[in-house]
Amino acid sequence: MIDILNYDSYLFDMDGTLVDSEKLKGKALAKTCIAAGGSATLADYKQVMGGSWETVRTHFYKVSKITIPTEKFDEIFRSMYQELISSKVEVTNGAKELLSLLKSKNKKIGVVTSATKWMAEGILDTINLDHTFDVLITKENVLKHKPDPEAYLLALKKLNTSAADTLIFEDSSVGIEAGKRAGCNVIGIIHDLNSSHNFSSASLTIKDFDELL
Repeated sequence: MIDILNYDSYLFDMDGTLVDSEKLKGKALAKTCIAAGGSATLADYKQVMGGSWETVRTHFYKVSKITIPTEKFDEIFRSMYQELISSKVEVTNGAKELLSLLKSKNKKIGVVTSATKWMAEGILDTINLDHTFDVLITKENVLKHKPDPEAYLLALKKLNTSAADTLIFEDSSVGIEAGKRAGCNVIGIIHDLNSSHNFSSASLTIKDFDELL
């Protein structure tokens, strides 16, 4: 078992890691496709969960056979997703307790997500964690998507900490690879939508943060 307090800094992916939002994103994508005249389901999201927004959107265009402009798709999705987030997003079991423990130990903590800034800030505000983190890295802050380590390397730089002193929490194979390529140990979070992902390089896999407390 990893000694989770034996680090100076902790970086958390957001969707599927800090919060149980991947299923909400999948539902919003399916609803968007239906609104655009196509057909899609939450199950279609399993194949691309963890991928870049462009990859995810292209997949749903293909699955649902829709042809609307991407700007319109993004607009509909944002409305659908914000509605679901505001009423249904839930914090992963034990996450708030772990964050409180880390703060009490004066640890540095941050969020590193491939989501856009509006998604990340909206979710963190909804779950009352918007003032918890020392750094927030979103899609707009980097040029390359996970598994490229750019986002994690940027977080390490902003926190003025080393990879050896940092523990990462991730729920996708690309996220785990990004964390490992940044030189950090990574704990994988397993849930219903990532059963096909490769967690072999994770230092540990858990279902929620209660297992660490």
